[in-house]
Amino acid sequence: MVDTSDEWIRTRTGIEQRRIVEPHVATSDLALESARIALQRADLKANDMDLIIVATVTPDMFFPCTASVLQQALGAAGATAFDLLVGCTGFVYGLAVAREMVGTGAYRRALVTGAETLSKITDWQDRSTCVLFGDAAGSAIVAPVPEGHGILSYSLGNDGTNADTLKVPAGGSRMPTTAETVASRLHYLTMVGSEVFKFAVRAMVESSEEAVQRAGLSMADIAVVIPHQANLRIIDAAAKRLNIPFERFVRNVDRYGNTSAASIPLALDEAVRAGRIHSGDCVMLSSFGAGLSWGTVVMRW
Repeated sequence: MVDTSDEWIRTRTGIEQRRIVEPHVATSDLALESARIALQRADLKANDMDLIIVATVTPDMFFPCTASVLQQALGAAGATAFDLLVGCTGFVYGLAVAREMVGTGAYRRALVTGAETLSKITDWQDRSTCVLFGDAAGSAIVAPVPEGHGILSYSLGNDGTNADTLKVPAGGSRMPTTAETVASRLHYLTMVGSEVFKFAVRAMVESSEEAVQRAGLSMADIAVVIPHQANLRIIDAAAKRLNIPFERFVRNVDRYGNTSAASIPLALDEAVRAGRIHSGDCVMLSSFGAGLSWGTVVMRW
């Protein structure tokens, strides 16, 4: 489709496989699947949720929000529902927001879902981006836990001065949809990869250090790191700068590519099912994305 090769992609990104949805599948369909699995594993029902947060940059439509679509499909009548549009950092933001809203006692249980169908906004003629992205969804339930467990701290941030380096130019109020914007392929994702790479490593390192400090821990206390799965070289560079052994980092970008807001819950789920995370372990989730945004959550499992 484009002038590239399997060797080029593997060498520069670490990606070997990706999952792409069928044309009729929407983001809420993936979100629903993951939400049902999360509820089943938690032995909870949909109506036990009173807050639903969906992190996505590929909503089913502009409005209503995808969280509302998920609420209806799931059967969680009455739950407060809204979307977060923070790119790849969305799931981490969602956890932080849910932690505060549940922590105040305003809500009992929150369903936080990161779901994306990035294949819908991928320009398959752009070799710099079309080799990177995949479709996926992951869900987690945030609820009260014993003292000293759960989300211990978080660090969030954004630098809007570099917002243009990762965006979908058209389709919003700044550049409404016209025949010309469609013909010019302005409804697809664009990225200045070199700038995002430099930002990503610095942002992950700085937010990780801040979140760990806020939790009263050191990097030596972190048993497992779940980084955003964008590029293997970014993960490896962050590991070196944080001085955390590579074996503590969960990496599955080779099998799924960059799934944006779904990447961290996807990797977290695999780590839990593989027995890599145990009760009492300190786990760090760290991401970066459009905005340019960043965020890290530290929790005790």
